[in-house]
Order: sequence, then C-alpha cells, then structure tokens
Amino acid sequence: MTKRLMLVTDLGFVAYFTITGLGLIPPEWAFADYANPLMADWNWSFLWIDLLASATGLASLWVFRSDQLMLVSLVLTMASGLMAIAFWTLRGDFSLVWWVPNLYLMLFPVPAIIRLTCQGRSPRSGRTPSPS
Repeated sequence: MTKRLMLVTDLGFVAYFTITGLGLIPPEWAFADYANPLMADWNWSFLWIDLLASATGLASLWVFRSDQLMLVSLVLTMASGLMAIAFWTLRGDFSLVWWVPNLYLMLFPVPAIIRLTCQGRSPRSGRTPSPS
C-alpha cells in the first residue's frame, strides 16, 4: 500500500508544480492571497523539497529498490506537509482544499517511516543486533 501511495504522491508533486507553473489552477481553488508575489514565492519554495521527495521516491520504487531511499522520500514528504500545515495554522487559514492534501502528505508516511526505522531492531532491547 505504501508503494502505491508513494507513486501517486510523487507523480502528484510533479503534476502540481507543472499545473502551477502553467497557471492552470482556477482562482476559486487557489489558496488565500494566491496572487500576492510573497505567497507565490512561499508556494514555489516547496518546489525543491517536493521534487527531491519525488525523485528519491520514484528512484526507490523503480531504480534502486532501496529502503533507505524510500525512507528519505517519506521523511521529505512528511516534512513538506508539516511545513504547509504549520504555515496555514500560523495564518489562521483553515481551507479544507489545502489542508486535506497537506495533512495527507504529513500523515501517510508515518506508518512506513516507523516500519522502516524499526526493521532489524531487537524486540527486547530496542537496539539493532550486532552483526555476528
């Protein structure tokens, strides 16, 4: 399930910035103050974290099949959602159109992050067993 969600999310990051760059977001769907250059800069500031999350996620799924790369992608995705939710909270802007996707970005990675970081730990001590 995580891999499917990652694929949809990673392709969604690319689609979102493509749509945004082409100016295709209808004004009624845009976030508050969307036309404000400062808000546009804030939105574009996510480009690098989102595309890095997407690149590492897609690479972990198709090229390298790496749990470590998957973990990097999931943490970047979670951070991106958390940063957006924190911003909207500070602004007091509670539009479900923007909160729902960002809560998804923040929360869907959590179970997989826990699973990936706990792999190989000894159930009793919580420590990683030493190689013998």
